[in-house]
Amino acid sequence: MERKLIVTSSPHIRSKEATDKTMRDVVIALVPATLAGMYYFGFQTLIVVLLAVAAAMATEAIIQNIRKQPITVMDYSAAVTGLLLALNLPPEVTFWMPVVGSIFAIAIAKQAFGGLGHNFINPALAARVFLIASWPVEMTTWKFPVDAVTEATPLALIKGSRIVPESVSIFNMFIGKIGGCIGEVSALALLIGGIYLVYRGVISPRIPVAYMGTVAVLTLLYGGFNFNYMMFHLLAGGLVLGAIFMATDYVSSPMTAKGQIIYAVGCGLITVVIRLFGGYPGGVSFSILFMNVVTPLIDKYVKSNVFGGVKK
Repeated sequence: MERKLIVTSSPHIRSKEATDKTMRDVVIALVPATLAGMYYFGFQTLIVVLLAVAAAMATEAIIQNIRKQPITVMDYSAAVTGLLLALNLPPEVTFWMPVVGSIFAIAIAKQAFGGLGHNFINPALAARVFLIASWPVEMTTWKFPVDAVTEATPLALIKGSRIVPESVSIFNMFIGKIGGCIGEVSALALLIGGIYLVYRGVISPRIPVAYMGTVAVLTLLYGGFNFNYMMFHLLAGGLVLGAIFMATDYVSSPMTAKGQIIYAVGCGLITVVIRLFGGYPGGVSFSILFMNVVTPLIDKYVKSNVFGGVKK
């Protein structure tokens, strides 16, 4: 007699997606932003990227070997962490800093909590904040594209004002001809990568849209319905990079759709508060890390529907 009913333990629905495929898609999606950074800031940015990725992969392999665990560096997760960290660094950063940052990201923010799937904060962002706290001058020295001079980032120029300086072009901010970190300057390149991730089903547009939408609404209201002021905040300070590639981290973001909306709105609100009223011109990194910590609380109170249960 043919067996038509097979009883097994959960999960009953399985996906063919694997970690290496997902992470490989993220790497591919980051290629446009990486190439844009190299184009605008020069060849040394490639060295920063290679050092960060190599240090991240080496740190993961060494720790897993010490703990006698399977070596999983070929699943690209460590490579993604190193690449994201590199894209969050200034182009003129000294070469030892991406190495130190990657070691911190993997050893402290990831492996210390059990490795992939157990980290409660985004490792790349944790490393960036660690570097900012430890070496603030080096982490806030920016090279401006083309003429290779050092100047303040757009957010620093507008700090405390509701008027966008005439020297700042919204179009240049969109394509990447501004000062800033390697991978954050070209919103166009980041959006191309984001569209690829949505097309591949790696991420949902829910978090990026809610995050950037919150920033857009709040800055539009604060700026007196000044469209240029709103666009300025959307394109500056790594908002697009953070919203698409770091706020959407599977492990450190909520599981439910409603929870993700709450999480993204919280990221947007904190970003705007820091930018407008805080002492730091940015805010994206701190807002995402704060909401990473709040994620377990969101998951506790915002639960998905349970099918097959008994109503109370």
